[in-house]
Amino acid sequence: MSPFGDGAINRGCRCSCSSGDDGGLHDGATNCSFSASHDKTCTHCARSSISCFPSALGFDSILLTDSKKLRRIFVASAKGFSIGAGLQGGLAIFSILARLRRKKSRTAKWRALVAGLVAGPSMLLTGSNTHHTNLSIYILMQAAVLASRCGIKSKRFGKLCKPLTWKHGDVFLMCLSASEILTSYILKQDSLPPSYKSFLHKHGGKDIVILQGVKELASSLSFTTLEAIEKLYKATGVEVKLDPNMKIPCSMIHGNKSCGVHAVTFFIEAYKRALPVYLPVYLIPAFVVHRQGLFKRPYRILGKGIVDIARSSLFLSSYCTSAWIWTCMLFGVFKKCNIPLIAIGTFPTGLSVAIEKKSRRMEISLYCIARAMESLFTWMAEVGYLPGSEKLKRPDVVIFSLSTAIIMHCYAQERELFHSKYLNVLDWIFGVPPHPSETPSCKNIRAV
Repeated sequence: MSPFGDGAINRGCRCSCSSGDDGGLHDGATNCSFSASHDKTCTHCARSSISCFPSALGFDSILLTDSKKLRRIFVASAKGFSIGAGLQGGLAIFSILARLRRKKSRTAKWRALVAGLVAGPSMLLTGSNTHHTNLSIYILMQAAVLASRCGIKSKRFGKLCKPLTWKHGDVFLMCLSASEILTSYILKQDSLPPSYKSFLHKHGGKDIVILQGVKELASSLSFTTLEAIEKLYKATGVEVKLDPNMKIPCSMIHGNKSCGVHAVTFFIEAYKRALPVYLPVYLIPAFVVHRQGLFKRPYRILGKGIVDIARSSLFLSSYCTSAWIWTCMLFGVFKKCNIPLIAIGTFPTGLSVAIEKKSRRMEISLYCIARAMESLFTWMAEVGYLPGSEKLKRPDVVIFSLSTAIIMHCYAQERELFHSKYLNVLDWIFGVPPHPSETPSCKNIRAV
C-alpha cells in the first residue's frame, strides 16, 4: 500500500507534553508516554495522543468509549443506508418517469446511468459539511476499471483500449501512484489526506525533521533542520556531523551507516512494523468467515492465513525499503538531489506490489492511485493550476455522481464485467436474485 511515519510538527504548543522531537516518523524512537500535565484541550496533545496508536490500512485507531463506538456504528450504517437508498430510489423514480412518457425502449439502455447520476447527491445526506473525497475518488477508480472493460469489449473502442489489457497493468499503476505519493510525502505533505499521511509516517521510519532536510536540499532552500537532525541521531547514541554544503542527503537519511547497511536494518524494522497491520486483516476474516472450517481443517486455514500475513508484510516492508534504496542510488550516481530525481527514484518502488497475490494487486493499486490523484489535484489547486476549483464547494459529490452513473450503467448493461463478490453485494442491495447461469468471473478480461 504505502510507506511512511507519524507525527505533527509542534508549532507554538506551550504544553509540557512531548511526542518525541516534533513527533516525526515512527522509527521506534517516538515517545508515546503522557506526562501528568497532558493538556486535553491542546491541539498538539490531541494529535500526539492519536499518533501513538497504530494505524491499519491507513485509518487511525482511536480509543473510544462504548457509547462513542455505538454512535459511530449507527452513523456509518445511516450513511450507507442513505447512499444505497438514494441509488435504488433514483433508479425507481427514473423508471416511473420513463413509463409515464412511454419511451421505455429508448431510455432502457441509459436508465441506470441517469439514475446513478441523479442518486449521486445522496452523499449530501451524510452531512453538508462532511466531505468524502477519499471515498469518491476510490469509487471513481472502480468506475474507471469498469469503463475500461467496457471499452475492451466494444468494437468501436476496442483497439483504443488494447493497452489496458496489459498483464501487468496493476504493477504499472502502482509505480505511478508510488511516484506521486512518495514525492508529495517528502515535498508537500499537506496534499495528502491526514489519515493516509499518518499511515505513511508510521511506516516511513524517518523523523519529520529528516524529511524536512531532504525537502530543503531537493528544493535548493537554506537548511534549517541540520542541528535538529544531529540532535536526533545523538539521542540514539550516534554522533553525526552534517555538512551544510552537502550535495546528497545520505548522511541525513541514514547517518553514519552506508546505504547498503541502512537498507538491511531498515527492512528488518519495516517488517516488524508491517506485521501488526496485516494480522487483523487476515486473522479476523479467518475466524469470522471460516469459523466452521476451522474445526474441520484448522491447520490448512490458519496456515494459509500465516502465509498471507507474511507475504503482505513482505510487500509493505519492501515498498518502504525500496523507496530509500532507489533514491539513494540515484543521488549517488548523479551526485545531486533534486525534485525530478526524487520522482524518478520513487517510481520503481511500486514494483514491490508484485510480491502480493494477483487478486490483491489491483485493489492495492486502485487504492493508491486514488490517493495519488487526490494529492495531485490538491497540489494543483493550491498552486493555481485549476482556476475556479475553489468555487466548487462539493467536488466529492460531483465525482461520486459520475462514478455511480458509470457503475449503475455497467451493472444494468454489462453485468459480466463485475467480479462475483461485487456483483453479489450489488444484487443484495437492490434485491436482485442472480441468474443461475450467470458466472461473472471476468477471467477473460484483463484490464488496468
